[in-house]
Amino acid sequence: MKLFKYSAMAFAAILFSCSSNPGNQTEGTTSVASTVDGGQASVQDDVSQQNVVQVAAGSADHTTLVAALKAAAYVDALANAGPFTVFAPTNEAFDKLPAGTVENLVKPENQDQLRDILENHVYIGVMRENMMRDGQRLNQANMKNVMVSKVGDKISVNGANIIATVPCANGIVYVIDKVLVPEN
Repeated sequence: MKLFKYSAMAFAAILFSCSSNPGNQTEGTTSVASTVDGGQASVQDDVSQQNVVQVAAGSADHTTLVAALKAAAYVDALANAGPFTVFAPTNEAFDKLPAGTVENLVKPENQDQLRDILENHVYIGVMRENMMRDGQRLNQANMKNVMVSKVGDKISVNGANIIATVPCANGIVYVIDKVLVPEN
C-alpha cells in the first residue's frame, strides 16, 4: 500500500511538470504558491530548474490537468524528486471526453477513479524518446500498462500522440492530445 501511495504521488508530480508551456520554459517564473494551497508544492525557488508542479501551474494549456491533480490531492507529490515520465493531456484532450466526465471525476466521492486515471499517465523513471520502441509496454503508476507506438519520428501512447517534450528537474513530460483512460 505504501508503494502504491508513493507511485501515485510520483505520477502527480510528473503530470504537473509536463503541463507547462512546452514552447518556452524560461519565460518568467511562476509562483506556485499563488496557484497551489500550501504544502511542499508551494515552496518558491527562482533559481533551480522547474519541477513538474511549477511547470504545470504556469501552463494555460493544462489547467484541467492541474485542477484534476488538486482534486486527487496529488499536488505535493508532484514536487518530489522523481524521476518520472509524465504523459500530460492538454485541455483540448480533456474536452474530447464525453460531456460531464471531468466534472463527475473531480467530485470527492470519485477520487479513487480520478487517481486511477491520473496514475495511468505516469511512468516511474525516465523514458526518453530514443528508448521507446514500437509495441513496447510501459507499466504505469497505477500498475496498468500503456502501449507505445513508434513509426519513424512519430510516437504515440495508447493512441495519444506526443505533441511536445518538456524536460524537468524531476523527469520528463510528454504533452499528449488524448486522455489515457485505463481499461478495466
